[in-house]
Amino acid sequence: MSKKLPKRNENYSEWYQELVIQADLAEHSAVSGCMVIKPYGYGIWERMQQILDQKFKETGHQNAYFPLFIPKSFLSKEAQHVDGFAKECAVVTHHRLKNDPNGKGVIVDPDAKLEEELIVRPTSETIIWHTYKKWIQSYRDLPLLINQWANVVRWEMRTRLFLRTTEFLWQEGHTAHATQEEAIAEAKQMLEVYADFVENTLSIPVIKGVKTENERFAGALETYCIEAMMQDGKALQAGTSHFLGQNFAKAFDVQYLNKNNQLEYVWATSWGVSTRLMGALIMSHSDDDGLILPPNLAPIQIVFIPIYKTNEEYAEVMDKLESIADLLKSEGFRVKIDNDDSKRPGWKFAEWELKGVPLRFSLGPKDLKNHQIEVFRRDTKEKSFIPIENIVSNYISMLLNDIQKNLFNIAQNRLKERTIYVDSYQEFKNSLDNDCFVMAHWDGTTETELLIKEETKATIRCIPLDSPFEEGKCVKTGKPSQRRVLFARAY
Repeated sequence: MSKKLPKRNENYSEWYQELVIQADLAEHSAVSGCMVIKPYGYGIWERMQQILDQKFKETGHQNAYFPLFIPKSFLSKEAQHVDGFAKECAVVTHHRLKNDPNGKGVIVDPDAKLEEELIVRPTSETIIWHTYKKWIQSYRDLPLLINQWANVVRWEMRTRLFLRTTEFLWQEGHTAHATQEEAIAEAKQMLEVYADFVENTLSIPVIKGVKTENERFAGALETYCIEAMMQDGKALQAGTSHFLGQNFAKAFDVQYLNKNNQLEYVWATSWGVSTRLMGALIMSHSDDDGLILPPNLAPIQIVFIPIYKTNEEYAEVMDKLESIADLLKSEGFRVKIDNDDSKRPGWKFAEWELKGVPLRFSLGPKDLKNHQIEVFRRDTKEKSFIPIENIVSNYISMLLNDIQKNLFNIAQNRLKERTIYVDSYQEFKNSLDNDCFVMAHWDGTTETELLIKEETKATIRCIPLDSPFEEGKCVKTGKPSQRRVLFARAY
């Protein structure tokens, strides 16, 4: 059995890292800054993929795949874009190795230098818009709604499993539209898709908003985002959707013939979520005993554990559990029977608790005689005995739905209780030190935004879409302000 996890209130960072490793989600790799996602962790990511992919297709998008490598000249075509990613790019300069003539392994072959260096994609706007020039000729080709599931590389100096790694997995949507209005509607629609997914699948409440000019995606005219509060009061950006205007269309000369037979530049969006959502999931719900997974997401919703001493008892108990499990599987539930006879029941209880399975049922010979089964809820840790005949679809659905709602309500109450409205800079700093989100007035200047960040390590996470216009004074400078914005320290 895994060693005991650190306490969250003693060392939150160490608790997080240990939980990721002990729950078999991921581990550090031989490549510095990169991770190995283990089968159980990848199973959770696969569930995210499946659910999101269905949502994308329901909104008219199709999947495609574009190259991992991007010619360096492509990045230089959009000035803001290259500025935004220049420091994070990995560059391929040669295409061959050879044996070291001095017998010291292999070396880069100096005769195999590339004519043009290649960037390992940090994001795919440039290679995709180069391709779209060939795909888009007239208004009949629009809208073009494409999504890609891929990996990206952004060279990071300080990494943390799932939250910030040099290579990570994500999806990136890239769409082209005939009008500005259509593109903005697309960007907003995808923000709603993300918010719905995070709230109703991950059980994490989010704040929807727009980024400040300083925090926008490189090359975007507007960046919409969803922000979530972790248990330690820090913010995590859970998804972004960007209105790119015509910047990339002009950079790559992507024009279409409109219905009046006139050439126009198309309007663009991009949007994405990544394996950072795994970090959000862990830090939103988990406790000192391990992971807690929302039932809508969990790869295994129910684990059955047989209790027995003899082969006869094993056969009798397993016969009953298999019949129950088969029935539930046929009705769409994700079920596992842990019949590993090399592990004792107590070890299994702790292991599945660590892995966050929402429901655990255990059955022994005495339970069979009493026509009952023990049920354990991971969210509340409540144990109870129920009649075996109650293990039917309606009961299981009700229980899982209750767990899903309970996890959301806990996180939502945390967000409400720890979102503080302040009007003085001292209150502002005190609230941040108390691990809160802070709603405060800001004078709208990048200068003030950066000064606050330097002094408090808090950033403007977003200008909430539901933030009302109200007269006020900037919490730092005292200059006039029209609305409050959301400040927080963040991952």
